[in-house]
Amino acid sequence: MRVQIVDPPAYTPPYDRSLCAALARRGAEVELVTSRFAHGTVPPAEGYRVSEFFYRRSAARSPEAPGRRALKLAEHLGDMVRYRRNDADADVVHYQWLPLPALDGRLLPRSHPRVLTAHGVLREEAWERRLVGGLRSLLRRMDAIVTLSEHGAKRLRDEVGIAPERVRVVPHGAFDYLTRLPEEAPLPDELAAVRSPVILCFGLIRPYKGVDVLLEAFRSVEGAELWVVGRPLGMSLDPLRELAAQAPGRVRFVPRFVADRELPAYFRRADLVVLPHRDAEQSGVLYVALAFAKAIVMTAVGGFGEVADRGAGRLVPAGDSEALAATLNELLADPRSRERLSAAAGEAAAGPYSWDAVAERTLALYRELAG
Repeated sequence: MRVQIVDPPAYTPPYDRSLCAALARRGAEVELVTSRFAHGTVPPAEGYRVSEFFYRRSAARSPEAPGRRALKLAEHLGDMVRYRRNDADADVVHYQWLPLPALDGRLLPRSHPRVLTAHGVLREEAWERRLVGGLRSLLRRMDAIVTLSEHGAKRLRDEVGIAPERVRVVPHGAFDYLTRLPEEAPLPDELAAVRSPVILCFGLIRPYKGVDVLLEAFRSVEGAELWVVGRPLGMSLDPLRELAAQAPGRVRFVPRFVADRELPAYFRRADLVVLPHRDAEQSGVLYVALAFAKAIVMTAVGGFGEVADRGAGRLVPAGDSEALAATLNELLADPRSRERLSAAAGEAAAGPYSWDAVAERTLALYRELAG
């Protein structure tokens, strides 16, 4: 089975590369077609080929370089046309991200079955705008669409009208490669010196992730520190810092991209990992927390409840700071409950959310389409 995985903007290198490696372990011949990831290191290619085909000029620039985004947009059309002309020698092509759906859907090669994983498009945020902006047409051009949750599958069937047999649920995999890196960086000294329990909120800081709700809740949480770790995107930290000031000396921000080698120290140190999202389908951070077998508190949005149904996390209503505070206080006071959540997270990561399980379900779909 020859498979090409395509992520032109390299939006999700950990997902792409974990999937490629798992498919290769199951015997597939795999090529990842992507661009250079400009923000840090990526997992090494284990058993598959990588072609950095897209955005060769803009990807060589610093992410903060003036004009980089405009150059990347200008390169996109030419690269997509070039990709169409170099039609893949593959049995199945599996797209992960197509950033301009109205344009990209018209430029994709048609000589082989096409699969798209619906990453990041099933949140309520701007859902209708995305559909009008060409997403609906792109989805309908695919031979199959993979969603990461039953919640996402229902949206595609009911709201887009995709035939049920073309929608397949293949869960996200736990990022277990992060638990066995050859080299891990220690925590910064000021964080390593903390002795109280730690609540970790990790990942890009964006409005839909509800960090403000968490900070409001944390005013009522005693005997712990809150670490908010990640780069702000599309928002200022100033309002969050004002909320943090209401819990003086107990909230720490690490407002930057955290490389893979730095990440394990944060998760190993955390007593609780919290995902206070207002909206989501799934979250890569959730599958990092599962890999590290952490006790998780998350909101009842998107597919989070499907993870919680396995006992691998505690749910609270989205936007409810009082319920979030009560749950955090309860778990901080009850180590045995945290241990049970941790054990369930580890079992889920090794079982249904393992990449080998993900690869087997994905290959079953490829075989069906290729056959």
